[in-house]
Amino acid sequence: MLRPKISATSLAALALTAACATAQPKSIADELAQGNVQRILFLGDSITYDGRYVTNFESWLLTRYSERDIEVIDVGLSSETVSGLTEEGHADGKFDRPYLMDRLESVLEKTDPDLVFACYGMNCGVYKPFDEDRFARYRDGITTLHDTVVKRGARVVHVTPPVYDAEYASSHVAAYDAVLARYGEWLLSKRAGGWEVIDLHGPMANEVQRRRERDPKFTFAQDGVHPGDDGHWFMAQQFIAYCGDAKAASLRSVQELLGQHAPLLPVISERMSLMRDAWLTYTGHNHPYVPPGVPMDEARAKREEITARIKSEIGAAK
Repeated sequence: MLRPKISATSLAALALTAACATAQPKSIADELAQGNVQRILFLGDSITYDGRYVTNFESWLLTRYSERDIEVIDVGLSSETVSGLTEEGHADGKFDRPYLMDRLESVLEKTDPDLVFACYGMNCGVYKPFDEDRFARYRDGITTLHDTVVKRGARVVHVTPPVYDAEYASSHVAAYDAVLARYGEWLLSKRAGGWEVIDLHGPMANEVQRRRERDPKFTFAQDGVHPGDDGHWFMAQQFIAYCGDAKAASLRSVQELLGQHAPLLPVISERMSLMRDAWLTYTGHNHPYVPPGVPMDEARAKREEITARIKSEIGAAK
């Protein structure tokens, strides 16, 4: 039986196809080092809107890449979901939970990010026991988010939900953290398909358990949901480690990270809050109680002033 002949050209083409299929994207650490990331967008709910972990991450960027101005944009929105669900009586019946898809296209078009970090899940199961329909809504929402970002040419890194601490939550379901763990497991499974995913939930749950061995009353979130300063630093550590800086991620606080520049933390936070509010207003949303930001031109001018101060103080210390 004669076998079909394969030309050298065909073999080369097959080899190239195989190489392309197995090629891995550059690490974010490499992309940052090579100057390929100029604008980083953070999407999420009230924990992201709070912005402390975003400010901590931005503080790391300032210490690591002090010669550059990498713009960090926080457009986290309180109460938001990717599932499109809202529980009866949410916010005392004043408004339904915002749905990311109502604003995602506008956010991406107007911010034009190179890199997107997205952390959802806490609100997406609306604080109820596990339910397959709600789980499907979460999966569909995350998938739509992923596909929409990728279609626009940006890189997206998903983040598993933070821990829900039932011992400190006042009026929710005791087993809700198991729901978030299930959501996180699904998200981690998407790594097999090439998705980039930071596991926050697993390490955070382990850290709570570890610290409770010494202090049974320890919690990252006094209300069971929203982390305090130490929780936001723990979150930032996972992002910093993912970006390739294990040494910085091992530090005990953002103040230790900043070292002699620690007095700049309130200034960095001020810049983040200024631009967050301006971007939320500029890109649009339907949360009725989020304070409006100043016009974008005014915000950018103020940002330049604050940035110059930060750069001056960091540069003067070198």
